Amino acid sequence: MGLFDFARNIGKKIFGKEEEAPEALAQHINEDNPGVNGLQVQVQDGVATLTGEASSAEALEKAVLMAGNAMGIQEVKADGMTIADGSQVGGDDEFYIIEKGDTLWKIAEKAYGNGSKYTKIVEVNREVIKNADLIFPGQKIRIPKSI
Repeated sequence: MGLFDFARNIGKKIFGKEEEAPEALAQHINEDNPGVNGLQVQVQDGVATLTGEASSAEALEKAVLMAGNAMGIQEVKADGMTIADGSQVGGDDEFYIIEKGDTLWKIAEKAYGNGSKYTKIVEVNREVIKNADLIFPGQKIRIPKSI
């Protein structure tokens, strides 16, 4: 399952050479572990493949976004990931690619009709958005449908 496609030449620089990518991505995900156990990462030609067990679909989606928003990754596959609670990927959330000129306030206005609800977007993307003032074009984030 090709879960997500990403812009390969943008994102957070986590590794230098592709040989370093599996260990660096696993460490990056485990630092803010969204609920993934037994994580294994393989990277070949810009495609990261994740295996392990996610506690929920949300945890899996967060791990995929953490890997995919790394510079040098163009696709993340998660065929080898199981979801412990039986939930389904993509159930309650939409995914949004940040565009030039976007702010989280503007994104919240589009999604909810109220820019002040941007804090909910930050909250559900805390593993990907470390600073609400530092988002970048091409970054992919989750937009919860229900807030």
